[in-house]
Amino acid sequence: MNHLFYGDNLHVLRDSIKDASIDLIYLDPPFNSNASYNILFKGTAGGNSAAQIEAFDDTWHWNDSAEVAFGDVMRCGNAAASTMLRAMRSFLGDNDMMAYLAMMAVRLIELHRVLKPTGSLYLHCDPTASHYLKILLDAVFGAENFINEISWKRYGSHNDSKTFGRVHDVIFYYSKSDKFLFNKQHGEYDEAYVAERFRFRDADGRRWAEQNLSSPSPRPNLTYPFIAKNGITYQPPANGWKFTSDRMRELDDANALHYPAKLDGRLRQKNYLDERLGPPVQDVWTDIGVLGGTSPERLGYPTQKPVALLERILSASSNPDDVVHDPFCGCGTTVHAAQKLGRQWVGIDVTHLAIGLIEKRLREAFADVQFATHGVPQDIDGARDLARRGQYHEFEKWALSLIAAQPGNMGKKGADKGIDGNLFYGAKSEGRAIVSVKAGENVNVAMIRDLRGVIEREGAGVGVFLTLAPPSRPMVTEAAGAGLCQIAGFASVPRIQIVTIQEAMQLRDRAVRLPARTASFKPAARDEVTGRQKSLDL
Repeated sequence: MNHLFYGDNLHVLRDSIKDASIDLIYLDPPFNSNASYNILFKGTAGGNSAAQIEAFDDTWHWNDSAEVAFGDVMRCGNAAASTMLRAMRSFLGDNDMMAYLAMMAVRLIELHRVLKPTGSLYLHCDPTASHYLKILLDAVFGAENFINEISWKRYGSHNDSKTFGRVHDVIFYYSKSDKFLFNKQHGEYDEAYVAERFRFRDADGRRWAEQNLSSPSPRPNLTYPFIAKNGITYQPPANGWKFTSDRMRELDDANALHYPAKLDGRLRQKNYLDERLGPPVQDVWTDIGVLGGTSPERLGYPTQKPVALLERILSASSNPDDVVHDPFCGCGTTVHAAQKLGRQWVGIDVTHLAIGLIEKRLREAFADVQFATHGVPQDIDGARDLARRGQYHEFEKWALSLIAAQPGNMGKKGADKGIDGNLFYGAKSEGRAIVSVKAGENVNVAMIRDLRGVIEREGAGVGVFLTLAPPSRPMVTEAAGAGLCQIAGFASVPRIQIVTIQEAMQLRDRAVRLPARTASFKPAARDEVTGRQKSLDL
């Protein structure tokens, strides 16, 4: 069974994952110098949106949590790790970087514990902290278990001021022992090499390169005349043939021998392009690009990695049915790749939005996917319990994740102005629906009027009232009285929609009706002056 956990990965690792139970670990821990790692989604204009979760707020600052993590490492029993982290603190002092390293060290120790002796770990980072992380990895896993430092070229170019363009990430590859699994990976030949090397084609179009059949050194046992299918007997080269007569016969039967035009010419082997595995993959990866803005894979998650990148890692260091783990699974690319390749998986993330996004992604991509989600309500009683425990913000974030809504002003100081979440629609996410979440047992018609006022103030098309308690009849009547959201080229939907938590748990994002293009939609007319297409007023 596959497992998706909501919560702090350190607690989940300690409480729920057994020793030596994981075959492969991939982690892409959040960190960069300007702390923008907590921005889960970009705004419609491409900049950082108010729709963010302070998932790691204060995590990477030196505070009580960092001190506790440091103390845990000192007491962990790994002398190399504790000695190294103490030396780093002496050098760096108590600052943000040291807090990050202490939090990472205690997690790396747990990841080493859960990894099988035949297992491997890939840590993905950028050059901001890669040099420090490698020292930690050497201490936890042993320098002798360092396998590769992989450079992934994620951008073609980068216009950095007064520096060489920063276009690569670093992926550290470690094993737990010398018994680790590795399946060699192969890339694609470039077009110039194929054109030069595989110059010949069969009648069916198969490309091939000729290859010498002569033995590199004298081989009396392979010196024999060979009678080909064309009835001609070919004399052996001076050093003898490269293959036995049986193997030569197999090649001939497979049409893999090239007969010379002249009777005294030499036989050649046809080396077919489609039978070659391609060049072995090296430690510099330039053939997997970052996801573009129009990529169908794109989920709006700025740190999202391509599935192809994870497929290469999983293919190299795991086999079907092996267990793959990602303790910072974000938008779920690792578990997506694991599901696609027939691996079992365990993912952890500390944000409800990420958990909801992963659930949606998996169910849309794989019709028969099966997994268990832990740490979030599984039924309406669990939802009520979360609300009763006074964790309103946790309830709110979880409720928004059910309908794939982005948090509103959460994480910002001050009032939320009646905006708990947002849903965007339209080809360029130019349309907006505002979500109001209510966790209390008492809801009333005034709340519907308030939501109507908010969407009018904000110029939004739709308002969604997401409630734990069932609505009253006057609330339903008030919502209906708001009328329809009517936009040219879009199907009309109710302007105010009341959705219960129970409905959202059952229907997920289908519980909300957003304006969608009609089948008869025609693009807007072009401006006579600029020639550009006129935008719809959403």
